[in-house]
Amino acid sequence: MKQLTPRIEIEGRVTDFIKGAYTSTGGLTAATLQFTLPLQSDGYRKLWNKEVTFFVGESKPIFRGYIKRVKENFNQIEVFAQDIIGYMVLGGNAEKAKIALTDTDNLDGLTAGAAIQKAISKAQLSSKIGTDMIGDTSPLISSSRPPLRGTLSVKDIIKQLVSRAVDNSGDVPLANIVRVVDDGSSSQLIIELDKSLDSTPSFVFTEEYNITDLKIISRKIPTIVIVNGYKGVKGTFVHDSAISANDRNYLEVKNENLKSPAECKDFAAKIFRANIETQYEYGINTYQGLTLSENDIIRIDTDNELFSGNYRVRGKKIAFSRNSFDIGLNINRKPPTLAEYIVRQDN
Repeated sequence: MKQLTPRIEIEGRVTDFIKGAYTSTGGLTAATLQFTLPLQSDGYRKLWNKEVTFFVGESKPIFRGYIKRVKENFNQIEVFAQDIIGYMVLGGNAEKAKIALTDTDNLDGLTAGAAIQKAISKAQLSSKIGTDMIGDTSPLISSSRPPLRGTLSVKDIIKQLVSRAVDNSGDVPLANIVRVVDDGSSSQLIIELDKSLDSTPSFVFTEEYNITDLKIISRKIPTIVIVNGYKGVKGTFVHDSAISANDRNYLEVKNENLKSPAECKDFAAKIFRANIETQYEYGINTYQGLTLSENDIIRIDTDNELFSGNYRVRGKKIAFSRNSFDIGLNINRKPPTLAEYIVRQDN
């Protein structure tokens, strides 16, 4: 089997690094790459905003981003880079990337995908944040219901628009998400529907063959779910047996696609059932799965059938040196209930 060797390139040139760490937490947060260079590295003071790519034996990079900080520390240089999401967040003393939307200058009448493209263009970010592959939500939604107004951050605009689209056609509602992909030469935003947990997994992990460490987390589940629909319509689902077993845990969300109390209550019941089925989260360490990305479906096989099953990848960490790497995956069955796609009432 071909040995997989980590590689870092700055502006296309291979860089002699000492060690590093890649972290992606998903959920429209910036992926980061931190690595150290020997102190004798030439020109390190001019590295700010240079493009950096991280490979582990693949033709496409695991990470493509831009250097945001460089710090000399004893006998080495610490470099910190973020992917394109970092241009929405900026950092330090800089403001978030924002645009002003008024009655005469706005995103009205567009689908979510087209509105996101326009927002990125208005924020002068088109040269950094690719949208050629962005696609659109399922189902399609209008940026005019309700219209966006005021001075808003680009990231918040994206979250608000995508949160309006919920695929409620199946037993479990599915969110739309936005994530970063690499087309081989640049980073692109894409919109896609959360994959069903019934999908064929792209990878299988077992404690016997490829899991080196396993952490299992049991989440609290909501036992009283309140759903606020269109123009003040409400519905509440209460599960008495679950309250007896797990006490009273409240969740209040808003979904303006629902126009009757019955629809709201039915949606609340779906939220409860989804949480029951997704009570457990995993953190696994492994030496496989380098190419896995957010929203990929994997399977965990353990001796305990309660924990076995399909999971979505939510985040990935890779700690590496010149000739080795370790992978950590954050995976769950993500209850389709929270702020990723429904506006929580406490936000």
